[in-house]
Amino acid sequence: MKKVLGIFLCIALLLGTVTMLASCQSKTYEIAIVTDVGQLMDKGFNQGTYEGAKAYAEAHKISYKYYQPAGGSDATDNDRIAAMKQAINNGAKIIVAPGFLQATAMEAVAKENPDVKFVFVDGWALGLDNVTAIVYKEQESGYLAGYAAVMEGYTKLGFTGGGGGGNPAVNRFGYGFIQGADAAAKEKGVNVEMKYSFKYGETFSASNELQTQIAGWYAGGTEVVFACGGSMFQSVKSAAGEYENAKIIGVDVDQSGESEKVITSAVKGLSASVERVLGQFYDGKWDAELANQAQNLGASEDSTGLPTATWSMKNFTLDQYNELFNKIKSGEIVPVADVPEDVTAGWSNVTVTLEK
Repeated sequence: MKKVLGIFLCIALLLGTVTMLASCQSKTYEIAIVTDVGQLMDKGFNQGTYEGAKAYAEAHKISYKYYQPAGGSDATDNDRIAAMKQAINNGAKIIVAPGFLQATAMEAVAKENPDVKFVFVDGWALGLDNVTAIVYKEQESGYLAGYAAVMEGYTKLGFTGGGGGGNPAVNRFGYGFIQGADAAAKEKGVNVEMKYSFKYGETFSASNELQTQIAGWYAGGTEVVFACGGSMFQSVKSAAGEYENAKIIGVDVDQSGESEKVITSAVKGLSASVERVLGQFYDGKWDAELANQAQNLGASEDSTGLPTATWSMKNFTLDQYNELFNKIKSGEIVPVADVPEDVTAGWSNVTVTLEK
């Protein structure tokens, strides 16, 4: 009798295990986030995109999962393709992928999977009806940050950017930063010096070389550095920690919580815009509003700006900020988006020094 009971118990356990495995294998994730280079919680672009997808999914009880391509900062197109295909195998109906490096992989996978929708964050329309793009007017946030820094009283600025000079979004941030600084300097009647470099930002990663460069800037009198490139922030933070009065301007998301050195951040509405597009998709508006389109979001959609609730400005007031923001929002002031080959020329009150 004991032997028979033992057999039945073994069968029950086996059946339970099979059921559990089948349950695990049948788990699907409708919303997928395929990250750009760097870490998921990078206090920047990946994190902002992920938090938007997560917020929408959880609010609407939709399953979601993020996928980080193999290779980390050295991820290849094949790595990104593999991550997207894994997402589709896991049941993804819509894939949200930030960063211009996603273009080749997204185009290849989207063509093979016309029933899956793709959101190209910080990208462009790819000529495919199952792909939509979100583009930001980074030049507006950069302008606001540069203007605020000079109005606050800083006249020795720095800009370090990711992507090696080949990332359109970062380039727009930087060019807007110069424009805003020049406008404020002209208004105040002061001269501003700005160091400007993409030298150590190719992979958007922190590095000893970047930290050494920025520490040298601070040692030479630079007062505030606009750190524009994901995990690069950590190198700038470490460099600023060596100097009592060194300050930082963050990027993409509010980075004030990362360091007391951060005076403000040039943000864009990553989370809100991803929630917006997911809402359009789930409301059945893909064909009418999203297919093969690029939404260019800026101040008029409250998708660019500075996080005034957390900044540490003492001289540049909230009223001054709101006045400037509303002028950009209304189109009275239009920061230039097209970045020229030579960003050093044409300024009245700012001297830009390139470090290559």
